[in-house]
Amino acid sequence: MSEPATLPAIGVDIGGTKVLGGLVTPDGRILQTARRATPGASVSQTEDAIAGVVADLLAGNEPVVGVGVGAAGWFDRTGDTVLFSPHLAWRNATLRKDLAARLQLPLWVGNDADAAAWAEYRYGAARGADLALMITLGTGIGGGMVLDGRLRRGSHGVAGEWGHMRVVPDGRLCACGNRGCWEQYASGTALGQTAREVATSSPAAAAQLLERVDGDATRLTGEDVAAAAADGDALALELVTEVGTWLGQGIADLAAALDPEVVVIGGGVSKLGELVLAPARERLERALPGRGFRPGPRIVAAELGPHAGLVGAADLVRQDA
Repeated sequence: MSEPATLPAIGVDIGGTKVLGGLVTPDGRILQTARRATPGASVSQTEDAIAGVVADLLAGNEPVVGVGVGAAGWFDRTGDTVLFSPHLAWRNATLRKDLAARLQLPLWVGNDADAAAWAEYRYGAARGADLALMITLGTGIGGGMVLDGRLRRGSHGVAGEWGHMRVVPDGRLCACGNRGCWEQYASGTALGQTAREVATSSPAAAAQLLERVDGDATRLTGEDVAAAAADGDALALELVTEVGTWLGQGIADLAAALDPEVVVIGGGVSKLGELVLAPARERLERALPGRGFRPGPRIVAAELGPHAGLVGAADLVRQDA
């Protein structure tokens, strides 16, 4: 039998549409993956999907160190309870207890963006940083923080929810219950919403975007805008630049409070690369408090892509073990 230090661990990343798992080596390599659809409206069926992914990865393989699970939601400090998940069914759900009873393996459970932040610190764009922030741009904005080689989750376990900083008083309604949250202006959802608003009020200006959805502005998504921007569509590029500008403003606010060495940008929107990162850096230079007299953080793209969450979760259960 292999020594524990050489055994793989299983990492599972639970998103709004899929449960993605991977068998991960100690150096962060993914040997095998498995996935199931996320039945987001049902707690028990979501747990069934997690158990199914783990069973798929265990079949025919050597023993594993344990299972790490990263999920979209707010956890308590221990990771035992999912306090709230805006896009899934968990409300004060005892996820760790339920999964431990089913899996019978060492278990780490926590926020998916925390897991991604740890992965980038261990294996990716934040290697060696003394204070690294992760910002995940997708349906919303998540995040995590690694300080002095430790994942920091806050006094109550919910640090890193950058997306719910209020940046526009009485602005757009957010799934968290407040208005004007950062993720309503600097996420994939925000990109799609702004495109729909512009296409509805000024269809001539959005003609090329509307061609992608047969003229139906209500069908425009952030993915449509991103694809159009990559093709050079002027309006799409303007909308992506606006998201990047909002991103930079939020990073300036975070820099005022936390003074990070590096801010790693991940999630689906990060695939736009410099189209969104360049305006973010430009805005940061203009909005950083004390600019000209102090250094600001580096803004870099994540290196591990969509697998960061499961890689980080696998390594975190290894750290616990």
